[in-house]
Amino acid sequence: MDQQSSKKRKNNKQSSEPKKKTKPQKQQTLSDVKHLGEQLLSSKAYINNLPLLLNYLHPTPTTSYPREFVLESLLSLQSFFTPLLPHLPSSNAKPTEDPESIYRTWVRSKFDEFVTCLVGLSVSSMFHGEDEALREVVLDTLMECVKVGNVGKFHSHIYYKFIKNMIFSVEEADTLLNLLVSKYFKYIDIRYFTYISIEKLISKDVKESSDSEKESTTRASGQLLIRNIHHVLSKIPPLEQLGENSEYEMWNASGVFTKESETESKKVKGKEAKKSGNDVPSPSKISKKMKMKFSKAWMSFLALPLPIDVYKEVLVTLHQTVIPYLSSPIMLCDFLTRSYDIGGVISVMALSSLFILMTEHGLEYPNLYVKLYALLEPSVFIAKHRAKFFELLDSCLKSPLLPAYLAASFAKKLSRLALTVPPSGGLVIVALIHNLLRRHPSINCLVHKEDNVETAKDVASIKSGIDQFKNDETDLLKTNAMRSSLWEIDTLRHHYCPPVSRFVLSLENDLTVRSKTTEVAVKDFSSGSYATIFREEIRRRVKQVPLAFYKAIPTSLFSESDFSGWTFHSDNNNKSSEEIDTKNSAERQSE
Repeated sequence: MDQQSSKKRKNNKQSSEPKKKTKPQKQQTLSDVKHLGEQLLSSKAYINNLPLLLNYLHPTPTTSYPREFVLESLLSLQSFFTPLLPHLPSSNAKPTEDPESIYRTWVRSKFDEFVTCLVGLSVSSMFHGEDEALREVVLDTLMECVKVGNVGKFHSHIYYKFIKNMIFSVEEADTLLNLLVSKYFKYIDIRYFTYISIEKLISKDVKESSDSEKESTTRASGQLLIRNIHHVLSKIPPLEQLGENSEYEMWNASGVFTKESETESKKVKGKEAKKSGNDVPSPSKISKKMKMKFSKAWMSFLALPLPIDVYKEVLVTLHQTVIPYLSSPIMLCDFLTRSYDIGGVISVMALSSLFILMTEHGLEYPNLYVKLYALLEPSVFIAKHRAKFFELLDSCLKSPLLPAYLAASFAKKLSRLALTVPPSGGLVIVALIHNLLRRHPSINCLVHKEDNVETAKDVASIKSGIDQFKNDETDLLKTNAMRSSLWEIDTLRHHYCPPVSRFVLSLENDLTVRSKTTEVAVKDFSSGSYATIFREEIRRRVKQVPLAFYKAIPTSLFSESDFSGWTFHSDNNNKSSEEIDTKNSAERQSE
């Protein structure tokens, strides 16, 4: 009993004693981080410093280290991993019981963690102002890992991971893309794997996310991804900026465009590569492979549900930035025909690329003129891209093999629009009709039609003064344009805008005499507006100025015949205005 009580007192005494305080952790300095790196590089005995240095590269909202700590740790880890990468196993390799194998597998896992940290830092929003220089260092380190991380070959998995995070990032995508454009897109293999990464990203992530969820927030994020993808694709310089006989500059050419068997056979024969760096095929073969990846990336992108602003931007530049570099431009026919069938501004924008496929790549599109005829509305004369549309319209109607009814339908439709369009549109219409009449002499009867042209039966069925043209008819065979006339153009002789009334006089010439007439350049009028017409008028030198003169000096602004029943008195009559008003009212009552 005494022993138990003594033990209790002893325990109570120990519990009542205050606990010893732990020694606070020493605050780390930059010299400590440098010392960790120097130890890691000096011997394997300090391999445990590796995870300590990696901790400085984890960007978290709660813990943030000074940029000097991050930079010092980054440089030490890069110096440690670079010489070891050719000897490390792959990320999926399983270690054996050999201690050296276990060590190398562990180091490989830390390298993968190092790459993950670099990707996270590159898209992190923690860099602002002067810290943007650190982002550039992070990107350079990451690209070095891409260069040598796969046993000396281009590490496409790391690069895909970086491209994916860059496209999914909201704020930092533009900054990273500008760095890529300025420093790395000049290398042909960087562009090659960028196309591969974008195609893989679209097929794996973007399409699945857009198909699985259809909430408003998901749709908004999906549209942002599509915009970022288009931004990246539009920033990649085309291959043809370099000549076919020039040597393409590569970031790492090992095994990118050549097969390993070809490279090994060349090494066995002892033949040295003539090109700089490695065994690289001819520029024509590189161009062929690049076009294939370019085509796959763009066709995958065009299959996405594009936002309307991206859709318009793509259609405007498609014929210049995409079609010339596709392996087979005819693969765009489905996309362009769908766009052309939408109508409105989208159809106007799609016409340029569709016209190129028809004239240069053998695309047959029977409904071209039907859709083109449907686009002739008053709104097209004030559209943003009307200039290119009118030039293409003139080109589509250039062939002399067009049937007369089709040319007459377009001429009559344009002349009817001349009654409602602005003056600039009237100038374009006169130019288009001028070219139509000159190219197709069979429709010159629309300018001056005699009564004896019609058969007796037709004359009996047609009332005088009735236009037989069906303006709302969509079938060009049933518009009855050949039975009408261009009377609307005749009304433009008295147009309030002098340039329009002057330009109509060109249609009075006999346009069937091709030797004495020339076609009008539609591009000179296609982009006109009120401002351009006014500028041309004030620059114009007027030979004759209309003057007004009178045999006798007028005593009033208006004559009495203009206002019957009213009388006008000058101020010389000393009558008040009230008396004049009273007299005028009395005269009106008497009448």
